[in-house]
This record gives sequence, C-alpha cells and structure tokens, in this order.
Amino acid sequence: MEIVSRWTACGGEQLVCRHTSSATGTPMTLAVFVPPQAKDGPCPVLTYLSGLTCTHANVMEKGEYRQAAAEAGIIVVCPDTSPRGEDVADDEAYDLGQGAGFYLDATEEPWAPHFKMRTYVEEELPALIAAHFPVASDRQSIFGHSMGGHGALTVALRNPGRYRSVSAFAPIVAPSQVPWGRKALPAYLGNDEAAWRRYDAVALIEDGARVTDILVDQGESDSFVITELRPELLSRACADAGIDLTLRTQQGYDHSYYFISTFMADHIAWHAERLA
Repeated sequence: MEIVSRWTACGGEQLVCRHTSSATGTPMTLAVFVPPQAKDGPCPVLTYLSGLTCTHANVMEKGEYRQAAAEAGIIVVCPDTSPRGEDVADDEAYDLGQGAGFYLDATEEPWAPHFKMRTYVEEELPALIAAHFPVASDRQSIFGHSMGGHGALTVALRNPGRYRSVSAFAPIVAPSQVPWGRKALPAYLGNDEAAWRRYDAVALIEDGARVTDILVDQGESDSFVITELRPELLSRACADAGIDLTLRTQQGYDHSYYFISTFMADHIAWHAERLA
C-alpha cells in the first residue's frame, strides 16, 4: 500500500493511501487517521462510509473527526464510495456509477466487473488495514452518511458480532422504497427485488437481522428526508424488532457536512464507549 500523503494532526497522523484492489480490480484511495495512542499498541478501528458524489476527501477535509478520535485513541478509516477510472463504467447522473457504488456487489452489466464495494468494505479493507496498521481487530465499529449510512447499517446487520457499534448521519434506510434506491438497485442487481433486500436496512431487520443498538442523527431541514431517507421506516422496524434505536432530529440542520461535523464528536464518543 502506497502512502500518497501524510500530515501530523492532533498528535497523530492523517494519511491518504492508495492500493490496487482485488475486489474492484482498480486502484482505490482511502484516508486513514492514526491516533497518537497507536505508538503504544493496537487501537480500535472506526470505518466511515461516505455518501453520493463523495470521495475519501470530503470527510477528511470537512468531517472534523480527528480531535475526538485522537482523544479516544481510535483509528478512523475513510474509503472511497466506488471504483474509479477510465475503464470503469459510469453514468451521467450523480446517483449512479462512479461516486455512487451503494456499497453492494453488482451483478449486472456494465457494473459487475468493478462495482464490488460490499466485498471491498466487508472483506478486503479490514484485512488491508489490519496488515498495515496497529489495529485491535476484535474492536471494530462502522458509521456513515446518507448512502454511506445505508452502507454502514447494512454492513453491520449482515455481519452480526463483527462490529461493536453502528451509527449514521441521515442514512438512506430503505432504498427499496425510495427513488435513489429504486434507480440504483435494479441497475446494479437486476429486477429481482428479493436480491435487493440484502442491501436494505429495513428489509434486513424485517428478515431477522439484528444489532444491539443504533444511533442516527437526522437534520430537520434536510431536503431529502421525506422522499429519500425516510427515518420513520427505520424507527418502525427497530421498534418491531426490539432494536434500541436512538433517532435524534436536529432542528435547523440540513444534509451537509456542516451538519455532520457538528455531531461527529457525539458519534465518535458513542462508538468509543462500545469499543472500550
């Protein structure tokens, strides 16, 4: 793995790394914050999954996670949202193709050769981080924003016991029921809606998947909340399943990184309690 850039930050190091992915068949770039405690021994890992149109850089530059992660002694890993490159399929719209991988393994052309973000996040990335950084591999958590919130919830629900905790900022909780998902899921997976349920947090819960608890922050002024995010569907599913959901509606906040950065330290502290 190549270190593209390195900065000292909050007593630790902020890295940008690049490697060739066996899952996607492309170069992949990621940001990794290593806290000062890593000099003394293994640290827990918190993976952040970004939303539509984003790369690793959005949260690295705007998320304001480093101080809280340094204080808690947590390694924060921020991968890209999709494979990229001239030979990688793309679409003119922002919500399909490069920048919009939806954290799934595509089965349909032209997406299937490279769009393997589920395998990348669930299998390849944790092994890569464990091979190159001083991680406590039994102490992992995951969170994300919007499409990345969808990814975090579904990854955690599909892998019970692997992640100590899961949280999200304004997640797409039921892509099978909203326009973003009903465009992306058939394009990547075909028209069999049963196959979509593996990538739908509400559907996974309805089908028996469980985590202990979930933290979600949702901006009250988010323009996507009614049509695309539908947090009430997650609330209902968690209530029916007995999952402890903390759903906080934040007055005046929208879908932007101003919202995310405001509550980032809350989420890191919440994960830190469960990673201790």
